[in-house]
Amino acid sequence: MFDALVLTQGEDGKATAAMQQLTVDDLPVGDVVVNVEYTTVNYKDGLCLSPKGGGLVRNYPHVGGIDFAGTVESSDDARYKAGDKVVLTGWRVGEVHWGGYAQKARVKADWLVPLPAGLDTRQAMAVGTAGFTSMLSVMALEDHGIKDGPVLVTGAAGGVGSVAVAILAALGHQVAGVTGRPETGDYLKSLGATQIVAREELNETIKRPMEAETWGGCIDAVGGEMLARVLGQMQYGASVASVGLAGGAGLPATVIPFLLRGVNLLGIDSVMQPYENRLRAWERIAKDLPMDKLEAMVVPATMSDLPKLGADILNGQVKGRVVVDVNA
Repeated sequence: MFDALVLTQGEDGKATAAMQQLTVDDLPVGDVVVNVEYTTVNYKDGLCLSPKGGGLVRNYPHVGGIDFAGTVESSDDARYKAGDKVVLTGWRVGEVHWGGYAQKARVKADWLVPLPAGLDTRQAMAVGTAGFTSMLSVMALEDHGIKDGPVLVTGAAGGVGSVAVAILAALGHQVAGVTGRPETGDYLKSLGATQIVAREELNETIKRPMEAETWGGCIDAVGGEMLARVLGQMQYGASVASVGLAGGAGLPATVIPFLLRGVNLLGIDSVMQPYENRLRAWERIAKDLPMDKLEAMVVPATMSDLPKLGADILNGQVKGRVVVDVNA
């Protein structure tokens, strides 16, 4: 028997979360059984834990948690053996397939990645899906060429933004972090940000489709009107790696920044990345992300904290990376 936070749906359509004891036979089908050690709380987790499942949960009962790291208990796939350390992000785990809010998980072997040397399972979840997405974004900007000048990171105090700031700073870039909470300025500077931009500055009504060329690149974790404003401030030929929908799925922009300034808008999807991309990103994380900066982002939690943390993250009250010790 093992502990799991199980979501069930009532006749009124609302979901409730409660701790239950399960057996391996209760788990969905898969090639590999993993003893989960750490998981996280991301924005999607907050949506899944909400009473309506955020429109993401497709089946009940359900175990959330969109990522996890742990040790292989058993495997029907020759690539993994008992005792191997592994990490999982993406593949609709925690939305369609049961995820990390349990002490055991069973998943397809193709969804896993061996934990790179230099990372332990706790550090892997301090990175988590958010940090993995950050590294994918950094790699996309590098592939298209980061221009001289500051790289802007929107939603900088959140999970994706925090890791993006730390990685970019470690790679030698000037980083401007956008935040709506002035009290997070010192936190962002401790991660390596050289400039703090108030969210209000980028939420003003767009008056001109193009403004002064300011940013040499951007990782946007917000979207919506803020993304539209940023597009008009990019340097010629610069790129924006867009990963966020917190500001909405709409984009009230014109084609002018793309036509007259050659701006590139790069969509980053962390859900169904090919194995080679996932492995490359995790190896880059182990190499380029300063572990002391990573530790400064960590908010420790236990399974009993999850329902409240899910609500807090939806309300923008969580700073950094929530790392859940599922065995605490």
